[in-house]
Amino acid sequence: MKKLLASTALVAGLYAMAGSAQAADCGDVSIAEMNWASAGVAAHVDKIILEKGYGCSVTLVTGDTMPTFTSMNEKGQPDVAPELWVNAVRTALDQAISEGRLIQAAPLLSDGGVEGWWIPKFLADAHPEIKTVQDALKQPKLFPAPEDPSKGAVTNCPSGWNCQVSTANLYRALGAEKAGFDLVDTGSAAGLDGSIANAFENKKGWLGYYWAPTAILGKYDMVRLSFGVPHEKAEWDKCTAIPDCPTPKVNSYPISDVFTVVTKNFAEKAGVAMTYVKTRQWDNQTVGKVLAWMDGNQGTNEDGARHFLKTYPDMWTKWVAPDVAEKVKAAL
Repeated sequence: MKKLLASTALVAGLYAMAGSAQAADCGDVSIAEMNWASAGVAAHVDKIILEKGYGCSVTLVTGDTMPTFTSMNEKGQPDVAPELWVNAVRTALDQAISEGRLIQAAPLLSDGGVEGWWIPKFLADAHPEIKTVQDALKQPKLFPAPEDPSKGAVTNCPSGWNCQVSTANLYRALGAEKAGFDLVDTGSAAGLDGSIANAFENKKGWLGYYWAPTAILGKYDMVRLSFGVPHEKAEWDKCTAIPDCPTPKVNSYPISDVFTVVTKNFAEKAGVAMTYVKTRQWDNQTVGKVLAWMDGNQGTNEDGARHFLKTYPDMWTKWVAPDVAEKVKAAL
């Protein structure tokens, strides 16, 4: 019996030593906290899980798509970009992966970054015949313009945003003006969000550009309409995304690939955590609900991360081993 106890103690000691070694191997990790909410929350989720679950020592650094990618590619820092919208750097990223500098891990947004023209779900439910943007443009009275309710409104992005260009070109390509619609500029991000909130508060129709994941789409149930055609990248690049393109055609917005990207050094020094970053992903609906909670509670990115971990354990515990999940839960 004493031999059995001694053997059990030895095995337990070996596991403990292995765990300590893994934690030591993880070491110092730097994570990019991008300057938009969904990526900021993801960075803090990673920080909590890597620190509490794997024993890493994590530092968050301010990031943005191009500067972060360039720094990772050329300097090997930061170690992790949790939410990199890779369409903007696809060619350079492919080269960095092929040359072994960077590693593309899980698609953080399982359904990708989504853009398009949307209508409220309560309106879509009341008018099931509206499946496409073209269907919506047949009924301008359902989407009254704020300045002239006798006309319909297509709500555009604020001036200076890339989506203002694409929306304006698609407005012309679809013949929306002839269909009785004005193109409405809300003036700012707050104005765009406010127009959607006002539509829901007053149960009025709304048609316009938006994207996911966002707090607004987490708070308000919207339906993205089809443009009735597939996305044509060549047409998008030469016309749809070009200001005042003289001959725009109807086109669909691309689905943006959004991946976690890590450096080769991270994969080598923090191998214990690589399974996590190769598995971890969430959907736009979940992210939207977390962002809506943050918006309603004036929460920080860290607050949003802790809210996610407390609210959605059925999701995130699948990303890690059971013992790691228990450590993280105990730390919340």
